[in-house]
Amino acid sequence: MGKKSSFVKEFFKEKKQVGAIAPSSRFLMKKMLKPIDFNKAKVIVELGPGNGVFTKGILDKMLPDAKLFSFELNENFYEHIKKEITDDRLVLLNQSAENIPEVLASYGFTKAHFIVSSLPLAVIPQDSKINIIRAAVEHLDEDGFYIQFQYSLNAKKLLEENFKEVKIDFTPANIPPAFVYRCSL
Repeated sequence: MGKKSSFVKEFFKEKKQVGAIAPSSRFLMKKMLKPIDFNKAKVIVELGPGNGVFTKGILDKMLPDAKLFSFELNENFYEHIKKEITDDRLVLLNQSAENIPEVLASYGFTKAHFIVSSLPLAVIPQDSKINIIRAAVEHLDEDGFYIQFQYSLNAKKLLEENFKEVKIDFTPANIPPAFVYRCSL
């Protein structure tokens, strides 16, 4: 089964976990990863990696001694990434992003330099969404960025309430077109 048909299947099966009907484009990946200073990023957290498009992009640029913690709730996407990507720097987790604090602590870290999120915030239950954003804020390095993409501006208010600065960029070369939020403390 191809990447697109897999995405469509998961979208209709798991609407609370899968926010896209197609995988992210390379244009969106480029905008998502642009704010990351890979020369200083020792700890990166990825929320909702889906089929691993951003995961591969991050690993391609990461330092040899850096760690990438990827949280994927969808079992099929989790298994796909586990099978497709074998890199000792990747810690792939089949659990909620609400567990950022416990996971980082279990590896001896308190902060992430960057957090890259593809979570479909519009469909995540309110309590979980707030817990995830709070965990991200509390465990983001003071000079790092929380980078989130969405297909609408619905997340703008939530992100502005939790981050000191929120900048928005637009990527029309994606299906559907996407907004990229770059948030800082």
